[in-house]
Amino acid sequence: MGHSTTSRAAAVVAALATALAGLVLLLALAQPGLAADMPSPAASADSQPVAGSFRLSQVRILGVPVINVASLRVAGPDQAGPDAAERAKVIEGNLDLLYRPAQPCTPGERIGELLLERSGVGAVEAVCDPDHLGLQGAPQALRVVVQRQPGGLNQLAAVVPGRATPFPLLTVTAADAQLNGTSEAALAERWRNRLERRLRRARQIYGKQQISDRMSMAAWVVAGLTVVLVLAVWLWRRLQRQLPRLQRQRVEHASRLAAARFHLAQSLSRLLLAAVLVLGVAIGAVLLLASPGQVAPAIDVLFQPLVVLFKALAMLLAAALLRALVGLLLSQWASNVFVPAAFQARREQRYRSLLRVLRRLVDLACVLVFSAWTVMGIPVLRDLSSNALLASGAVLGALALVFQGLLRDFVAGLVLLFDDRYAIGDTVEIGGRLGEVIDVGVLSTELRCHDQRVVVVPNSGCEQSVNHTKLRSGAELSLLLPHGTDLAWALAAISAELAAFAADPAWSATLLQPPKLLGVDAMTADGLRVTALLITEAGQQGEARRALLSRLVQRLEGGAQAEPG
Repeated sequence: MGHSTTSRAAAVVAALATALAGLVLLLALAQPGLAADMPSPAASADSQPVAGSFRLSQVRILGVPVINVASLRVAGPDQAGPDAAERAKVIEGNLDLLYRPAQPCTPGERIGELLLERSGVGAVEAVCDPDHLGLQGAPQALRVVVQRQPGGLNQLAAVVPGRATPFPLLTVTAADAQLNGTSEAALAERWRNRLERRLRRARQIYGKQQISDRMSMAAWVVAGLTVVLVLAVWLWRRLQRQLPRLQRQRVEHASRLAAARFHLAQSLSRLLLAAVLVLGVAIGAVLLLASPGQVAPAIDVLFQPLVVLFKALAMLLAAALLRALVGLLLSQWASNVFVPAAFQARREQRYRSLLRVLRRLVDLACVLVFSAWTVMGIPVLRDLSSNALLASGAVLGALALVFQGLLRDFVAGLVLLFDDRYAIGDTVEIGGRLGEVIDVGVLSTELRCHDQRVVVVPNSGCEQSVNHTKLRSGAELSLLLPHGTDLAWALAAISAELAAFAADPAWSATLLQPPKLLGVDAMTADGLRVTALLITEAGQQGEARRALLSRLVQRLEGGAQAEPG
């Protein structure tokens, strides 16, 4: 059953490759004039492209640049003229009227005009007619001419049957001619030929027959891709249900064949999931193809997964390099020969904590950069105006207020890390919880208690912490001597055992100082409490304390039995 499923999955992948190849072939065979109908936003003076002394702005027909208009960056009093971006916006509006039917009225206004026309108020033309200016018509009926204006200016105008006068499109300026290195008359003639050819092609694209043909072709392609998508989803779900069984077989049989089948099914499952996402994007691209002049956005959408994959690979490479750089710098910092030997172990402990957290910060930064890079690569978001960016900044500010607790934990985590309050492996006490630090994250700290419970403490709640193992560790031993015990003999026995413990080779290397007898600490109803102080290497106090306490109990019990009377 698993073999048949993987075979079907491979067949679906092959079908997907064939479908995508056909789609790319369809796009390649599409007419080059079919291009994105994306409006060109008016750019500010600082954001416009510049070429030497000129500011440039593109004029588009169906979203494809057709000419570049220019304006001087620094103009004298006698050279003042319109800005290039504003000129391009006006020219595109004039060109759109010649090939794209635009509805100038709202639905209510159209209905009102229709009612007035039928009531016989004497209206002779419909203002709400998309062709009320008489600029639409057959593609070959459109001509672009050059008109010589008073003052020597060359104006391009469209001659449309049914109109008594040509429709003005643009005026060739001296800045345009200087940028293109020719005279105004020659540039006007060059632009005339190009605009006439592009406008006629745009009219053909908006023809009813071409729209109908594209709709039918897109419907067939979408239907085929949908069938492949459904089959891919079905096979993916089937493989997901079989993965636990294949995993059990791999563990039970421990054979290469079982392991190979499991890894093959897992790889096909991931490949099918990626295929489902790509098919969804491809369906969206085909739907864009059905609209006039939307081939360029469709190609952008189709290639978006590849662009995202390239960005992901670039960020993975950047993350790997940054992680290696962080490791190299921290390794150099940890191996500093000028650090005293007493602090070397602590520095190595901090090295492990800093390495883990800084690598997480590198990963987080790369994820944020990848997300911003991907979002800004979306054409709709890339052309947002400054007002939209300000609005998005306000939204981010509101989100920061909502998630201020997380931001506080993040900043507190950095402070705790670089302030060396604790590191991984330390035994700390935070908020009455005692445990070993097993992880220091950017938002929280994880403690493992003695009963093996894991406590997650937000970093903002770690302002007050007690570190029991920073550089050195210590422990107090308390012994309760019953009333009537010979105090002098007991203190002498304890002192002797402390000296013997300090001289024991098994413990002498662990002790930083010989155990110190503090004497009688308190007198209770049960007896006298005697305390001793034990100072060890970091983290060794617990084991040493238990061993010393056991030896003291044995010494006192043995001495009490041997004591006469």
